[in-house]
Amino acid sequence: MRVRVKHFRKIITVLDNFKQNETPKKSITVEYLYETIKHRVHLEQLNGTTGFSAVITDKNIHRPGLALAGYVDLFTYDRVQVVGNTEVRYLQSLPNERAKDSFEGIIQFPIPCIIVTNNNELCSELIQSATEKNIALFRTPFETTKLIYFVSDFLDDQFAPQSTIHGSLVDVYGVGLLLTGKSGIGKSEIALDLVERGHRLVADDVVTITRKGESILMGAGTNLVKHFMEIRGLGLIDVRSMFGIRAIRFQKRVEIIVELEERNSENDYTRTGLSSAVRELLGVEVQTVKLPIFPGKNVTVICEVIALNYLLKHYGYDAAKEFSKRLEHVISEKSQHRKTEEMRVVDYFEHDFE
Repeated sequence: MRVRVKHFRKIITVLDNFKQNETPKKSITVEYLYETIKHRVHLEQLNGTTGFSAVITDKNIHRPGLALAGYVDLFTYDRVQVVGNTEVRYLQSLPNERAKDSFEGIIQFPIPCIIVTNNNELCSELIQSATEKNIALFRTPFETTKLIYFVSDFLDDQFAPQSTIHGSLVDVYGVGLLLTGKSGIGKSEIALDLVERGHRLVADDVVTITRKGESILMGAGTNLVKHFMEIRGLGLIDVRSMFGIRAIRFQKRVEIIVELEERNSENDYTRTGLSSAVRELLGVEVQTVKLPIFPGKNVTVICEVIALNYLLKHYGYDAAKEFSKRLEHVISEKSQHRKTEEMRVVDYFEHDFE
């Protein structure tokens, strides 16, 4: 057990610095595709486990309409092929021999797999031809457009750019806060305090960031660490077992990066919040707050305020800009008497001397 914990700490030490280690997935097998989405799209195997070892290297989908008609000069055979009503009706309109020749014209290429939609039937000769070429054939009751949407979304997620970051990701009031900083600065302790206050832990120490689409970053933990935390002086704890299911979640959008650093009087920290710092992760700019810490400072409460302030800005209210407008209004007043009147929030104290 001591050896395993030591090995775990070595893994964490490698990720001590805030840096991106982009590790996009290069390929997946047809078997993995089938096992992952078979229940979601009700996939049915037409030729058993034939072609399960084939690899998929492209996240895009292709419909082989023109290829079946004989034009294969621009046939992107390395993609998952989706055969819908149009392709099936075309094959059915041909004599048996011509239909077989047309089908064999596309399976002569190393196609990863073919998915037939709308529960369309393929004749046994075509299924046999695909089996001989070691190409997996599947069928689904889904319409072509719906199937392409689901499979494209799955493949886009599988081949999305990923990065591993040393930090802690916590869902605070529905806002994904990524706590970063050098090793030992207190990221895990702050995350634990947030969990104890009712917020939800996504990942600690090792956070995997995945870019969805062009501007969304999703964070999650790893199969090894999951919702375990290492608290210096205490050791490893299981947040799910200790605080219950309400204290965790498996994924969360990364919306704010909170950089923790020891207070340095020479550094320039923002005082008004009128300008927002950003940091680029996987090509996406993320709002960043550089937070100096020192003994006695309640960083947990400040993290909650950061999340609430983000929500206010999201719904159109910016406290810094609102105060700036008020200040400009006061400065623009020409009457000194008017300025004096506005020095107090309460115009008349009456008899309430609390």
